[in-house]
Amino acid sequence: MSTDISNLRKFVSPEIIFGAGARHTVANYVRTFGARKVLIVSDPGVMTAGWVDDVITSLEDQQIPYAVFTGVSPNPRCEEVMNGAQFYEQQGCDVIVGIGGGSPMDCAKGIGIVSAHGRHILEFEGVDTIDVAIPPLIFIPTTAGTSADVSQFAIISDQNEKVKFSIVSKAVVPDVSLIDPETTSTMDGFLSACTGIDALVHAIEAFVSTGAGPLTDMHALDAIRLINMNIVPLVEDPSDMHLREQIMLGSMKAGLAFSNAILGAVHAMSHSLGGFLDLPHGLCNAMLLEHVIDFNYSEATDRFKVVAQTMGIDTRGLTTSQIKQRLMQHVILLKADVGLTQKLAAQGVSLTDIPTLSSKAMQDPCIVTNPRKSNQRDVEAVYEEAL
Repeated sequence: MSTDISNLRKFVSPEIIFGAGARHTVANYVRTFGARKVLIVSDPGVMTAGWVDDVITSLEDQQIPYAVFTGVSPNPRCEEVMNGAQFYEQQGCDVIVGIGGGSPMDCAKGIGIVSAHGRHILEFEGVDTIDVAIPPLIFIPTTAGTSADVSQFAIISDQNEKVKFSIVSKAVVPDVSLIDPETTSTMDGFLSACTGIDALVHAIEAFVSTGAGPLTDMHALDAIRLINMNIVPLVEDPSDMHLREQIMLGSMKAGLAFSNAILGAVHAMSHSLGGFLDLPHGLCNAMLLEHVIDFNYSEATDRFKVVAQTMGIDTRGLTTSQIKQRLMQHVILLKADVGLTQKLAAQGVSLTDIPTLSSKAMQDPCIVTNPRKSNQRDVEAVYEEAL
C-alpha cells in the first residue's frame, strides 16, 4: 500500500513569550541553558535607544557574565558575522542573545553558525546546509517586520558580490523569542512603515506560496488582517502602544507563516536589490509588491481573492480581472498612506542593472515557492515595470 506524502507540511517555531515587558525575562531563559557567558548581539542604534541596557540589567541582576557585540550594519555583512564569531570565541561565550531588528538577529544567527562549524559564513548559503548544532539563540525583536526572531531564515549581505544571500535551516530558528511591543516605540515613522509593509509582504507571499498549507494559512491571513487595519493609524500615531502591539502580533504571525511556507518573487528580487544598493529591505519589498502581484495573479486567483477579501475588498460580483485591479490599487494606496511611494529608478536602479539583478534573484531560494514559475526574462520584466 503506497502512501501519498505530497500534502505533508512541517511547522517549526521557537518558544514565544509575547507581551509588554517580555524583554525583562531574558536572564530567566539564559539560565535554562546553563550559560557560562552570554554574547549580546545588537547595533549602535538599538544601543542608543536603551534596549540593550535592559538586557544587561536583567543579566546583572542574576550575576550572569556577558559580552556585547554591536558591530552590525543595517544589512549585516559577511565580515561582521566573522568578526562577531571571533569575538564570541575570544570571550568564551556559549549562549547568544540577539536584540534589535532583522540585522542584529541575522548577524547573531550567522555568528552561531560560524562558531559551531569553524568555517566561513559564505559556505552556508542555501537550504539545510547546517549539520552541527549551533549555540542557543534568545532573540528580542525591536522592529515589527523582519520576523527573524521566529523564522528559519538568516539573510547576510556579501559586499564583494553586491548581493544578499539566504541561509534556510530549522537550526537557525531561535530557541526563545521574547516579543515585546514596547521595544518598537523608538522606531520612527519611516522604519515603522518599512517594517510593517515587510511583514505584510511576508504574509501575502506565504499565503500564495506553493509551500502554503493549513498550518501557515491561518497565521498568514490573520497577519494580513492585523497589518492592513493598523499600519496606517500607527504611522500617523507612533505613540499608540495598542497599535504597536497589534502590528507586532501581525509581524509575528507573518513570520510563523513565511518561515514554514517560504516566500516568493518579491523577496527573491528584494534580496537581490537590497544587496546591490544596500537599501532598507522593507522599502525594496514595497517598491516591488504590486508588480509581483500582477505577474503572479493568474496562477493563484483563488488565493489572491482571499487576500483581497481579508484586506476588506468586497469582491462580490467582480470578475477575476477586476479583483486583481482592486487588490493592486489597495496595495498602492496603502503604501502611499504610510509614505512609501518610491520607485526603483529614483533609488539608483537603471535598465542596464536589471539583467544582473534578475540573474541573482533567480538564484534565491525564495523564487522556488513563487506561485508562477518564472525565468530570468520574466523577472527582468517585473523589475522594468517597477522602475
